[in-house]
Amino acid sequence: MSAFRRRRNIGRQLLVKPRSKVDLTAHDPADTSLVGDKESAKAQLKEDSEAIDALQDKLFAERRRALLIILQGTDTSGKDGTVRGVFRTMGPLGVAVTAFAAPSSEDLAHDFLWRVHKACPQRGTIGIFNRSHYEDVLVGRVRSLAPPEVIERRYDQINAFEDLISSSTRIVKFMLHISKEEQRRRLQARLDDPDKRWKFSPGDLEDREHWDAYQHAYEMVLARCSTRAAPWYVIPADKKWARNAAVAAIVRATLEDMDPRYPAVDWDPAAFEVR
Repeated sequence: MSAFRRRRNIGRQLLVKPRSKVDLTAHDPADTSLVGDKESAKAQLKEDSEAIDALQDKLFAERRRALLIILQGTDTSGKDGTVRGVFRTMGPLGVAVTAFAAPSSEDLAHDFLWRVHKACPQRGTIGIFNRSHYEDVLVGRVRSLAPPEVIERRYDQINAFEDLISSSTRIVKFMLHISKEEQRRRLQARLDDPDKRWKFSPGDLEDREHWDAYQHAYEMVLARCSTRAAPWYVIPADKKWARNAAVAAIVRATLEDMDPRYPAVDWDPAAFEVR
């Protein structure tokens, strides 16, 4: 299989089809079959990352469209690691990473999409959301932070919002899917390493007690908010190298579909000479 067909196949296999029922237990978090063995996957990741950088340069020069990449997943699923592993070769001018923590008092004084809308990427740039507006139907549902009827309306509001911005922004959304056992290992590793304890929060264990509820909340998000304008992909994330390789393949394929091009100049290069 050619590299081009391989990228397309990874996207097709991991895509959540619109209006489909989602059962996360049917998705193996440790599956590496789509990206191959570790060494070949790392080699392909390097190639894909370099291609993403070149395509991003054209997107920045073109300045007609943007790309928004949304990373969601439970604690330790690797959102930060995906940013470092996939996008570290990219030029800083055309890329912006936004990490969404708990909403501030100012955020809470507006509608739940307010802080997200203002962080959306400008034309010519790539925006990466580390968590996103989906927290409002994930944590919001599991922790009962809003009445059920309010949470229920948010799915359609999110779809309408993403459809609105899709006129100038391509959207791809990744659910980094890890197993409960892998999360246990990663949390314990943070506790055991003095240099990584700052990453650990007692709240991580509280959320872990609601594992099944969060899995169900994710299934609802994937089923109700994977659309043609803003598709969701379920990324097996127990193996960090396989996670990064899958995300890079899909991002590269998305940019290739967008086909950004350097703009033509409206003057004659032969009329100028640099002395």
